[in-house]
Amino acid sequence: MKKIISILLSTALLCTVLSGCSKSPKEPLKEITLSEVTHSIFYAAQYVAINEGYFEDEGLKIELVNAGGADKVMTSVLTKSADIGFAGAEACVYVHAQGKDDAPQVFAQLTKCDGSFLVGREKVDNFDWQSLKGSTILPGRKGGMPYMTLLYALNKNGLEVGKDVFFNDTIQFNAMTGAFLSGEGDYVTVFEPSATDMELQNKGYIMASVGETAGEVPYTTYFANKDYDPEILQKFTNAIAKGQKFVAEKTAKEIAQSIQPSFPETDVNIIEKVVQRYKDIGAYSESPVMEQDAFDRIVEIIRNAGELDENAVVTFNDVINNTYAEKAK
Repeated sequence: MKKIISILLSTALLCTVLSGCSKSPKEPLKEITLSEVTHSIFYAAQYVAINEGYFEDEGLKIELVNAGGADKVMTSVLTKSADIGFAGAEACVYVHAQGKDDAPQVFAQLTKCDGSFLVGREKVDNFDWQSLKGSTILPGRKGGMPYMTLLYALNKNGLEVGKDVFFNDTIQFNAMTGAFLSGEGDYVTVFEPSATDMELQNKGYIMASVGETAGEVPYTTYFANKDYDPEILQKFTNAIAKGQKFVAEKTAKEIAQSIQPSFPETDVNIIEKVVQRYKDIGAYSESPVMEQDAFDRIVEIIRNAGELDENAVVTFNDVINNTYAEKAK
């Protein structure tokens, strides 16, 4: 009997060993440095993808770096200090306009309108763009998307910068809120949650959504150098697409609960309020694919701002690579 038991135990042990050997060890996550233009609830789908484990499901680990401006994001990608850049598509348009063959390409779109809000010093119940006449606005860096879409929105409302309103574009993107609170300018364009935080502290009041006024545009995108690993780009885009699906299908409350770890200093109820505000203006893209007409609108806004030479030829296929977005699942 003892002999039989010994044989059975030996057999069981052997099976356990063989079973363990048959399982391939889990591969370590591939670390990806992602340089983001700023840190905002506007980018909800990205933080959903991080916090819900969608990147890990694809074998990726994201290291976020806040560059504080699209120009700095592009520099980090060109110098390869970052693997992937996250900023407005205009950053790639500018580089391609210089005629560089190896310029980075946009491979996914995250948002579809400007996510900033015009904030003033006094509370106004019925804001009218015409009331801005004679005022000074802090618009962000000249040539950046916040600056250009604000300019586009002002022009749509018949206002001319330098004549009807004035821009103070000498302040760095990340320092704009602080500068406004210190007394600079009459108005400032601010992303969330900063805009809502200012209202709660009675230090500023949201006048209007720049994105809602300027219209739909592929505002924030992901781009990488042409020689970057295509397999990683596909995995990255897959994770983003899942995050976008989550944002499209879930309530503002569910989204807020998901992304709250990315905004530990912001109350989840405020996050929910901000997410709903962005949903209401249609800010979130439901797909990472960029359309031709959306790209054309970006170019129109850039030309309207005088940031693209009239003779410069920048085509959709030069700047945009939808290969990964169209395959994303």
